[in-house]
Amino acid sequence: MAVIPGLSALSNMEDFPNIALALLKLSLTLIPLYLIGLPVYNIYFHPLANYPGPKSMAATRLPYIRMILGGRFPQRIKALHQQYGDVVRIAPDELSFIDGAAWKPIYGTRVGHGQKPKDHRFYAPTPGEAPSIIVSNDADHSRFRRLLSHAFSESSLRSQESIIKGYIDLLMQRLHENIDGGINTVDMVAWYNFTTFDIIGDLAFGEPFDCLKNSEYHQWVSIIFSSLKYGAYANVSRRLPGSKYILPYITPRHVLSQRSAHLALTKEKVQRRIGRSNERPDFFGNILKHQNTEKGFSIPEMITNGSTLIIAGSETTATVLSGVTYLLLRNPRVLAKLQDEIRSAFTKEEEITLESCNKLEYCLAVLTEALRVYPPVAVGLPRIVDAQGDMIAGNWIPGGTVVSVSHLAASHSPANFADAEQFIPERHLDNHRFADDSKTAMQPFSFGPRNCIGRNLAYVEMRIILARMVFNFDMELDQPEKDWMDHECFVLWNKPKLMIKLKPRVHSKRS
Repeated sequence: MAVIPGLSALSNMEDFPNIALALLKLSLTLIPLYLIGLPVYNIYFHPLANYPGPKSMAATRLPYIRMILGGRFPQRIKALHQQYGDVVRIAPDELSFIDGAAWKPIYGTRVGHGQKPKDHRFYAPTPGEAPSIIVSNDADHSRFRRLLSHAFSESSLRSQESIIKGYIDLLMQRLHENIDGGINTVDMVAWYNFTTFDIIGDLAFGEPFDCLKNSEYHQWVSIIFSSLKYGAYANVSRRLPGSKYILPYITPRHVLSQRSAHLALTKEKVQRRIGRSNERPDFFGNILKHQNTEKGFSIPEMITNGSTLIIAGSETTATVLSGVTYLLLRNPRVLAKLQDEIRSAFTKEEEITLESCNKLEYCLAVLTEALRVYPPVAVGLPRIVDAQGDMIAGNWIPGGTVVSVSHLAASHSPANFADAEQFIPERHLDNHRFADDSKTAMQPFSFGPRNCIGRNLAYVEMRIILARMVFNFDMELDQPEKDWMDHECFVLWNKPKLMIKLKPRVHSKRS
């Protein structure tokens, strides 16, 4: 019998519906098995199965994602450590630590171990076309840090003291104008932000944002927090297939538009700085000297690092100043002791300088305790363990595990600090009551080669501004019953208004 050409193929085509149906049935069987099997594996058979934590977090990252988007991440991690101890499994492949011994192996360098790479899913994408000092590889980070470190050195800041002092003078002037000889209620979060943004604008780009001059937020300053919130959505999207396509659909429109505006304003600021002379020293002065060399910054790198300088160099300092003001007014004993130190050390404001503030021991202890109780970066910054695995705080951690030290949880742990929830500056003054405190557990400026480059500037601003505030004003909380520190955090705190009753201090003559 003759075979008709194509008949065999036709016969196979007739079988196609049966094959498709079989594949569908197989998929419907395998997918549920996978969805059930993966959480079971993660909970009971994963290399991290023996680490404590909620079963739901061991099974899947969904609880982690809810915490990130909910803006309560550091508070939730703190509660988990209080329940489960020094090491908590917060996702199938992620551990959070609070032991001070964990800082060096996670963030430092040791013999046989280089820097652990950052988990770049966590960090907001750089707002531009180039890496920044925060989101960059080791080579780029070293290059960026070399050119920026001079600007943040103690000698450089001393040369810039008159500029910093000028804005603090203007802050005091504006506050006195607002109270006009009597008592008035002001939002100190706004005023601290005005000051720190003007200072970093001038130090970085040679011109302020004129927040203090106009007594209002500059457009750029008012939209910065959207860039931080964008990071939360980016963190979530990068854990899903096709992340770059998903991100625009899960991020609120106003967050996207304000992030774009932030980038545009940064570009404008950088281009204006490039167009001016390089005579007056500022942070970009040293960068521009090396612009056309291999070690220099490209224009896109100036934009991304300019954005980082503005946010990291202002928002964090304003946060600590807001926090320390609230904590002082909630603790009259501490406030009275600080007032006595500052008001007995100076007879007039002109005496309050960088050098003289360095001699105020209790003022420094107050700020250090504020950094412990209310760290400006409250979350843990995740790194990835080397492929060969590593020992961290006495625990063997397999390669590929995401690890971090949670700032808020570590600083508030009773295992690290006596009376951990209390604001007690004396713990930083060698008081025997706190001899067993784990000072190494507290690293508000992070640790290792990528620690905060702006630490010196932050302390200069915080010391002088706090001293000037206490020297000039008597302060009182407008809503003492309100827990001001209970608010959202998206890497940095989303601070609400801090309404303070200000009254000009009545100066008494010293004998």
